[in-house]
Amino acid sequence: MDFTSDQLKRYSRHFILPEIGEEGQRKLLDSKVLLIGTGGLGSPLGLYLSAAGVGTLGLVDFDVVDLSNLQRQIIHTNDEVGKPKIDSAEKRIRQMNPDTKVVKYPTRLSSANALQIMKDYDVIIDGTDNFPTRYLTNDACVLLGKPNIYGSIFRFDGLATVFKADEGPCYRCLYPEPPPPGLVPSCAEGGVLGILPGVIGLIQATEAIKLIVGIGRTLVGRLMVYDALQMTFRELKLKKDPACPMCGPHATIKQLIDYEQFCGMGRGGPADDAISELSVEALKAKLDGKEDFIFLDVREKFEYEIASIPGAKLIPLAQLPARIEELEALKDKEVVAHCHHGGRSRRALEFLKSKGFKNLKNVSGGIDHWSLKIDSTVARY
Repeated sequence: MDFTSDQLKRYSRHFILPEIGEEGQRKLLDSKVLLIGTGGLGSPLGLYLSAAGVGTLGLVDFDVVDLSNLQRQIIHTNDEVGKPKIDSAEKRIRQMNPDTKVVKYPTRLSSANALQIMKDYDVIIDGTDNFPTRYLTNDACVLLGKPNIYGSIFRFDGLATVFKADEGPCYRCLYPEPPPPGLVPSCAEGGVLGILPGVIGLIQATEAIKLIVGIGRTLVGRLMVYDALQMTFRELKLKKDPACPMCGPHATIKQLIDYEQFCGMGRGGPADDAISELSVEALKAKLDGKEDFIFLDVREKFEYEIASIPGAKLIPLAQLPARIEELEALKDKEVVAHCHHGGRSRRALEFLKSKGFKNLKNVSGGIDHWSLKIDSTVARY
């Protein structure tokens, strides 16, 4: 292909790098990269890969822009609040570089659509924040023989690596089993430094460019660990697990599975005779019927001030052991607990179970589902 005069100017700094040059830039313009998620990690990925001249960017996202996103999701703006993230991201990418073609998939990635969506892309980049989608992305990439550029962020820490099953380990080699539901807090529960996804996202973007152009040493077999508070990078070696059911020589997983169920997040949650899941619709019916039960909100005070469900008693999870006496006299009553998405409230109920409480119900999806399905005037965050 011949470069236009605008392209000769736009990519001039790449042309003078002998490792990239005209041939490398052509590879970038011919490449197809799929971004799973256009949030914290997807923001720098979308902007910098477009700026670098990646020819096609596929975007997978089904969420809308929320004001709480703007602290770190720099591809979105105030004007886009309430609009689909995928449309907001497309707008900024097109403003960044008209050479980049954007293909939108406004859907949740699932076992039913993952292989079809991923099959035509050269590189897959995981910018998600939940375990079912991470395992799904990994397994689909292994089945299709695609490189999976992985990144994750939490509080002040970040991780990045490249999973490429024909050369090194896959995600299941690092994490054979998902953690119990609710054990690992989400960024919405534990917080995240706003600029952290910029660092990790740019590491992922760098790895994508290296893979496309065919230069440098990639992070295959190496896990980069970033600590923003100490400003340190550590490298851990990753080895392929010979017993890995996905990429090992005797792999037993030959097709995509139900990842919500695999991660213990299926309908009804993990099996527990004392703790059951309660839908927000069922919670509304209980409240409307003025049933007699203990209704706990175990989020932090600042979260309660953003949004709350009328009638809930606020006892933050960390304070529950010290305030258990407030509930002791009501031990025989039904206890319904909620948090932001359902993880912390389940941990709270497990603590109450250990103290002799028996009739325990966890609000599935927490106050976020309440806002989505019951009362849209309750703020999402």
